[in-house]
Amino acid sequence: MALDPAIACERLIQKLREKGIADERVLDAFRKVPRHLFVSGTTPELAYEDTTFPIGQGQTISQPYIVALMTQALELGKDEKILEIGTGSGFQAAILAQFSRRVYTIERHNDLGDRARKLLRSMGLANVTFKIGDGTCGWKQWSPFDRIIVTAGAPVTPETLSEQLAVGGIMIIPTGDRAQQDLIVYRKTEGGLESKSIEKVIFVPLIGQHGWKE
Repeated sequence: MALDPAIACERLIQKLREKGIADERVLDAFRKVPRHLFVSGTTPELAYEDTTFPIGQGQTISQPYIVALMTQALELGKDEKILEIGTGSGFQAAILAQFSRRVYTIERHNDLGDRARKLLRSMGLANVTFKIGDGTCGWKQWSPFDRIIVTAGAPVTPETLSEQLAVGGIMIIPTGDRAQQDLIVYRKTEGGLESKSIEKVIFVPLIGQHGWKE
């Protein structure tokens, strides 16, 4: 007998609490976004395991703990304008949409971006704007952003993204080599960027003009 998705989700939330996710709003967002819809070809029980899954084009849906950690680190209220680099399955964007006035998300793979757009629209999430393109260039048209989240590993933090972050804003991005990265949280002040590393992570590479080459 298949495990009920709601029960599987609560088990996942308990694991996230045990790993240090303390923001109840973030945990509640996981209740509102059914992860099994974003992980095709598996059971709800597996979909709510704290692990990654392939989604095609060499990309993955991130481990729930990392999604929760990054979301928590953004210190979201209710009215931030967020830029996400790397739409992927759309799960992170759906989580962010629970908090944000508007999420702008960029995906370089047309089929992934289109699939995510259709899924989020079917869920009634109308505050997410999609673009197919090079995420390392950001989305200058809608800048500055209150928050920027990058869901792929960069060799260095692209200046294009730093420039599009509003003063007082927060950006989170994994930087390092292709094998492992440091998850860096930046705060932008009048004097520049302040940074701290919060976790060792492994992400797919950030491909683009200001990232890794193809």
